[in-house]
Amino acid sequence: MAVLLAGCSGAADAPEQGDASTSAHPDRDPDAGDTFVPDPARLPASRAEARDLIGRVIAGPDSFGPGVVKRSPYESDPATWSVLGEDCVWRRQKPAPGVLATLTRSFEAPAAAGKGPVRLAAVVTVHRTREDAAWEMAESIEESMRCPTQQLRAGETIGSLVAGALFGGESGQGGSEDFLSEVGEYRSSELGGPHYYSWQQAQTLQLTVAVTGKGAEGRTKDEIDAWVSKAQGVMLSRLENAVEKRN
Repeated sequence: MAVLLAGCSGAADAPEQGDASTSAHPDRDPDAGDTFVPDPARLPASRAEARDLIGRVIAGPDSFGPGVVKRSPYESDPATWSVLGEDCVWRRQKPAPGVLATLTRSFEAPAAAGKGPVRLAAVVTVHRTREDAAWEMAESIEESMRCPTQQLRAGETIGSLVAGALFGGESGQGGSEDFLSEVGEYRSSELGGPHYYSWQQAQTLQLTVAVTGKGAEGRTKDEIDAWVSKAQGVMLSRLENAVEKRN
């Protein structure tokens, strides 16, 4: 059953941090016609292995489609991740003990005639256990309840947030074990607003993958959702290919 929530941000746009149509669910039954079975030997057990897996999974500019480019700085400090404070402000801090590795990449669809620049981001986090990854998803929901308006960084806020949550198998959601999505309004001292805001995060095994799109003048909801969903699907597909059992 889908769950609707009032507000939910999460690490994909904090402060940097679809159609996941490629299956990546670890509990599927190959005898029932499903094919993805993870190989425990291919799952990361060390920080070095986690960093290597992130490098093979995380989106690049081409993952969003034509026209998207890297922003500067392109990658976050891997020794930090984003944490939402009690004051509803996102800050980079030392990762939780259950995190093996995490990385945020930042992108942009440049301004065009009558259209402002769209800021995009992708995040992959590898936890020590599947339970740790599930807790990250649960904490994202908790954050939405206590902070309906959130400051991403100086001069940037999101609000009027509406979110949904789907477990694997619910309402056709077959791309991950757990899936969260959020839309709302983005305001920027540079780009004005309100503009459309979209965020998606999925959890499979001990990993979470997330994508954010922050709109601008002249950009449509469908345009931004397409970028977010495409990159999310690419990362889930790469994750499946990276850890699936090979005959």
